[in-house]
Amino acid sequence: MSLKHFDACVIGSGQSGTPLASALAGSGRRTCLIERTHVGGCCVNEGCTPTKTMVASGRVAYWARRAGEERKRDIVKSFREGGEKRLQAAGVEVLMGEASFVGPKELVVKMEGGGEKVSADLIFINTGERPSRPNLDGLESIDPARVLDSTSIQELEEAPQHLIVLGGGYIGLEFGQLWRRFGSKVTIIQRGPQLLPREDPEIASCILSILQEDGIDVLLNTSPISITTTPSNPISLTLKPPTGNPSTISGTHLLLATGRTPNTTSLNLPLAAIRTSPRGHIIVSPTLETSAPGTYALGDVHGPPAFTHVSYDDFRIIRDNLLATPEPSPSALHTTAARAATIPYVCYTDPQVAHVGLHLAEARKLSPPRKLRTASMPGTWIARALETDETRGMLKAVVDGETGKILGFSAVGPEAGEVMAVVQMAMVGGVGWEGLREMVFAHPSWAESLNNLWGVLREDDGK
Repeated sequence: MSLKHFDACVIGSGQSGTPLASALAGSGRRTCLIERTHVGGCCVNEGCTPTKTMVASGRVAYWARRAGEERKRDIVKSFREGGEKRLQAAGVEVLMGEASFVGPKELVVKMEGGGEKVSADLIFINTGERPSRPNLDGLESIDPARVLDSTSIQELEEAPQHLIVLGGGYIGLEFGQLWRRFGSKVTIIQRGPQLLPREDPEIASCILSILQEDGIDVLLNTSPISITTTPSNPISLTLKPPTGNPSTISGTHLLLATGRTPNTTSLNLPLAAIRTSPRGHIIVSPTLETSAPGTYALGDVHGPPAFTHVSYDDFRIIRDNLLATPEPSPSALHTTAARAATIPYVCYTDPQVAHVGLHLAEARKLSPPRKLRTASMPGTWIARALETDETRGMLKAVVDGETGKILGFSAVGPEAGEVMAVVQMAMVGGVGWEGLREMVFAHPSWAESLNNLWGVLREDDGK
């Protein structure tokens, strides 16, 4: 097996790996990209692009009681092929295979019909994460076609008769509501006391009510004990409820939405002196460099927050620090610390759940302590919501009572992500809550609700 040497090698073509490979090649470096499955990574092929396309079809089914043409595969194909064409145009050599280290700066790539040995002066790891499987007694005995994860559930040709969802996080809620709208009976099982554990309890309670209104059964403080199958019940799940004796629930399909695992096992990272966390995430510096000099990790593989937009910003950090001409001074480096306070995210249920900044519980833990004020109002107070008959939802904000700065904002609503982005811009630009109260927004728009939210601003009583 001959050895190919490159100036730079990117392992994995996710939302940071693909543009990084193009940028490296564009800077004059001989660059290779190693991808074992498909260009575009999780977001394009199994994550944001296909799931949100399906959610849009689910919305059509919900409102019109008919699902239009299934568009997911065509859109995924279009996005993936676009990425492949951009890599080709940039001059990146793409090796379709699985990479593993055999030493510092040296890799073996297992490919169909053989393999390649690759070395590079710079190595970038962008291998992402995969759905994890819980340690559940009896799980391996169940028909694999009925045990689904966030990838395989998208390939179902028919709606399950009864889908049981393990996990009340973003994936569990999005797919649970989607298949309910496609006609399935859906039960969501959550170990903790609320759905979306990261969220403010008031926000979590709001989305719980909405899902229940949509006909979804939600079991909180409930843990799976074991699973069996019988001729009449393909999925028979024994549960430990909050009180009382164990109970049993039967269904036709089981969605495992219990977290994700970093794709680091097959990389043989110790051979490259690359350190990982106990969960297997690669440990990186604020500039994304690993414990091995000249080797970097981007995206979900280095741990939370695991969002596509964070992965793309990882690419920007590498681009600004390594490809800038002239090189930036240490004090001018673009780092992960700069974005920490205003990382946004959206759960694409319908209505959406969006957040940026601190939750109230987090703001209460600030040191030194702050004088806090909060504002919360229901969707029934929003003109646009009343006009479109989409009043399910709410807004909530946390502000610094002394400076007027917005510390955090959450929204549940049809365009919650877009409203949240307006508040994010205000936070980044130093515009306080009074500035949003006096802003002239177009009428009627969802953002116009930001004029009215502050009318219920009150002192936080710590309860």
